[in-house]
Amino acid sequence: MTLNIFFLTITIQPRKLTKDELEHARRVKKIEEQMKDRKYEFHRFF
Repeated sequence: MTLNIFFLTITIQPRKLTKDELEHARRVKKIEEQMKDRKYEFHRFF
């Protein structure tokens, strides 16, 4: 994305994730899915 403000060009580039950050995000997503499954199992009885 590029913004032109007063003849000044600012370019914003997405930050690249490291392997550790990707692994952490994967673990967080897995835990969130496990919690959803637990909630589903608990509420299924009601």
